[in-house]
Amino acid sequence: MSHAVQDLRTRLLVGCAVREQRLDLAGTSSVVLETGDGPPLVLLHGGIECGGVYWAKVLPRLAERHRVVVPDVPGLGASAPFSRMDVAHFVEWFDAFLRETCREPPLLAAHSMFGSLAARFAAQAHPDALRGLVIYGAPGVARYRLPFGLLLAAIRFGIRPSRRSIERFAKWAFVPPEASRRPDREWFEALLAYDVACAKLAHVQRTMRQLIGIGKKRIPDEELRRIAIPTALLWGRHDRMVPLRVAEEAHTRLGWPLHVVEDAGHVPHVDCPESFLRALRDAFGPAASLDASMAGNDP
Repeated sequence: MSHAVQDLRTRLLVGCAVREQRLDLAGTSSVVLETGDGPPLVLLHGGIECGGVYWAKVLPRLAERHRVVVPDVPGLGASAPFSRMDVAHFVEWFDAFLRETCREPPLLAAHSMFGSLAARFAAQAHPDALRGLVIYGAPGVARYRLPFGLLLAAIRFGIRPSRRSIERFAKWAFVPPEASRRPDREWFEALLAYDVACAKLAHVQRTMRQLIGIGKKRIPDEELRRIAIPTALLWGRHDRMVPLRVAEEAHTRLGWPLHVVEDAGHVPHVDCPESFLRALRDAFGPAASLDASMAGNDP
């Protein structure tokens, strides 16, 4: 990683008081961020080239009551890649990650494509592996077809990562895209720049292609019903990437509680962090100590 790219990563994490370490997990060199003290809470990023740093806006508040652990999944962010991104490699790696970083079963919030893979992990894992699961904007829980416009934007960005192509892609992720820039325009600009820098790496491009192939596939109901821990859904009302109807269908079929973040798209923790924190607290419910003092003043 060049000094310029490392500087962008550092700028995104300013104020988060994170400890960064590199671990060998199931034979893959993986970067893990950690902050705070208390019961463990794992945040698993979605299919985004920059990895886990996009959680930075909510880390300080979550760290008030939890030891928050945020990996860069192999092949993305600062972590080395798998030989191939598939379900088997992910499950083996994530099991090693939990054993290495969490002395007790953590809560897990997993976003987008890795929300789908986290559901598959939870269906296979021993019930004691996790204390609670929030599946967040994940396409695999119900019928899903990748929107054609999103596919075009993703292809353009994958072929030629640039400021112009990522801005087109961001219109699918953020609602409206400008809203994410108002609270901290400089931070958002650094996020886009860091994502472009990561997306230019050959192993990141390969990982993203493979991840899209597995992450958007529907998970069979018989597999989802094997999840034996408290599980909830969290979604942005105006998610264009994975529309709310996906969550509503899963809620109806599986009975999992659904928590909707108003005025947000696919990435509510960037769109509107305070509303996301309240929804996350409600989604974990009695399983968590994510109380009102952490989530800000309730309306």
